[in-house]
Amino acid sequence: MTALPGLKPAAQQTLERWHELFLTKDVNGLADLASESMVFRSPAFFKPYPGKEAFVFIITTVSGIFEDFRYERQFATDDGSSAVLEFTARIGDKSLKGIDMIRFDDDGKIAEFEVMIRPANALAALAEKMSEKAGPFLMQQRARSG
Repeated sequence: MTALPGLKPAAQQTLERWHELFLTKDVNGLADLASESMVFRSPAFFKPYPGKEAFVFIITTVSGIFEDFRYERQFATDDGSSAVLEFTARIGDKSLKGIDMIRFDDDGKIAEFEVMIRPANALAALAEKMSEKAGPFLMQQRARSG
């Protein structure tokens, strides 16, 4: 994807690296993009997952579940500290559309990452696959965050 007009320069660098990691399917650099105190909000649960470790684990797992993933459009907020990335993907025979809402801190690191997905049957398929592949880790994270 091209540069996102209006996004602060440090956030733009992080977003460019984010896209590069997804194009190359190299999730090893994810931790470098996130702040230590970052928060991930799942489309399947109301309570967030705090911390870089949960973020990296969830994104790595999801990247192995989604098929034909691609970003379609991207938008920046007026203050230049957030981006919204619209994506499409498949899980088996279920097509989905979603958005990643990303807020960056002053250093350009990801401070908040929230995902929304539709339709409901695709979200249910994702939740089922995540439970199979990541259930114990996610339960442990849920217990830690209260």
